[in-house]
Amino acid sequence: MPPVPFILIADDYALTAGVSRAICDLLGKGRLSGTGVMTNQPGWPSLAPALQPFFNKRDIGLHLTLTLGAPLGEMPNLAPAGVLPKLGPLLSGSLTGQLSRVEMTQEFMRQMGAFQEHTGRLPDFIDGHQHVHVLPIVRSALFEAIERYKPDWRPWLRVPADHLGAILARGTTVGKALFIALLAQGFASSANKRGFPVNDSFSGVSDFKADGGFAHDFRRYLLVSGKHHLVMCHPGHSDAALAALDPVTKARDEEFAFFNSDAFEALMVSMNMRVARFGETA
Repeated sequence: MPPVPFILIADDYALTAGVSRAICDLLGKGRLSGTGVMTNQPGWPSLAPALQPFFNKRDIGLHLTLTLGAPLGEMPNLAPAGVLPKLGPLLSGSLTGQLSRVEMTQEFMRQMGAFQEHTGRLPDFIDGHQHVHVLPIVRSALFEAIERYKPDWRPWLRVPADHLGAILARGTTVGKALFIALLAQGFASSANKRGFPVNDSFSGVSDFKADGGFAHDFRRYLLVSGKHHLVMCHPGHSDAALAALDPVTKARDEEFAFFNSDAFEALMVSMNMRVARFGETA
């Protein structure tokens, strides 16, 4: 029986040079299906050329960002001082209807433009940093931004949710996974109605504890419940630049070490699975 394909996407390309270098290393070794890019980060223009060898070989997507750094244009409602908020205020504004859909649509189009400007192509997929793309109001802005940017463009979109039974069966960071799935309710059906391909099962939600347990958790992430199973991950090389931006540091080193190891390859063989692009899953 041929190996079962699944999609393994590394988040946060362009967050720092160390994170980006680690992701490129794994892409080159065929250990990842692809990566999502943060085009609002200052390092993106200089880090973009390193992705050139992977176009049409890996899925290179846009990791929309509303909770880290600065927007690429004025956002007087969300970022009046020119700095994007933390997740908490964004989530609150989303659930209480206080976000500006027009403002976010414009910012998403700017981030799409920054991707195309520095790669010469459109993203293969779109998702969101901290899954913001599925929030109420934000998801509407996402659909509108894509359709306005290029009306016939239909990248695949990440659905950060799975069935209750699958989440419970994996038993990893269950509360957080259920909360994200709750926020994502209705996103898949809305995307499908607009003609966007989506993954039909999802895992990889982590507590980011660098305690040596990632390999064990990853095996649980591969308990597949759909034909387009997507696993998110966050490999990287931690350093002072990363620590200044993000609390997830040493856990990224642990993930990189695992994906770069013979143990990862052995796991693929033992579970009869293989890393694949979205279009290679059936």
